[in-house]
Amino acid sequence: MGAGTSPADRAAAADGPVAEQPEVRAEALADGAADAPAGEEPAASGEGATAATPGDGSDARTGSHPAPGPAAGRSRPAASLTLDTARPEGGGRAAGGDAPAPARQWPLLAVLGTAAIGLLIVASEPFEQAFRIGTILIGVALIGGAVLRLVIPSVGMLAVRSRFTDLVTYGLLGVLIVMLSLMAQPKPWLDIPFLENAVHFTIR
Repeated sequence: MGAGTSPADRAAAADGPVAEQPEVRAEALADGAADAPAGEEPAASGEGATAATPGDGSDARTGSHPAPGPAAGRSRPAASLTLDTARPEGGGRAAGGDAPAPARQWPLLAVLGTAAIGLLIVASEPFEQAFRIGTILIGVALIGGAVLRLVIPSVGMLAVRSRFTDLVTYGLLGVLIVMLSLMAQPKPWLDIPFLENAVHFTIR
C-alpha cells in the first residue's frame, strides 16, 4: 500500500472485504441448495448440525441402530415379592380332571372324615370310653394320612410340604395322639412308665 494513500482510502480498503462477506456466503448457500438432490436439505453448520445428529448413535439417513450391548441383553431383575409357590411333590389330582371334585380330593376327604367322626364321638359320648375311642380315631386318621402320602403318588391337597415332611408330621402326630389316648386315665389301656412320668412332669 503506497505512502500516498489517504486514511479514508485505507479505511475503505479495510471495510471492503468485510462488507462483501455476507453476500459471498449467501451465494455459496444458494449454490449448495441448488446442487443438492431433491428431498435433501443442505447440511447446516454450528448448532443446527449438532441438533440433527441422533442422540442414540443411530444413522438418521439410513435408519440403522447400533447393536445392543451387554446391558440390553440382560433380563429384568427378579421380583422382591413372591407371588406364587411351586406345587409340592405328589400334590396333583388323585383322580382325572374329568372326575368330580370329591373324587379328585378323596385322600384329604378320607382323613378329614375319619377325624370328624372321632371328634363327634368325643363330643357326644354315646357310650363308655367314648373319649378314648374318639381320640384313637383322630390319631388313626393322621396315621392313615401318612400312609396315603407314602403309597399314593398324587394325593391332592393332602400334600402340604415335601413327602418326607408330610410323613414325619402326620406320622408323629398320629402316633402321639394314639399313645396318649391309650394311656388316658382312668383305667388306661396301655401302661408305659416312662411315658406316664413324662406326661405327669409336663402337665403338673
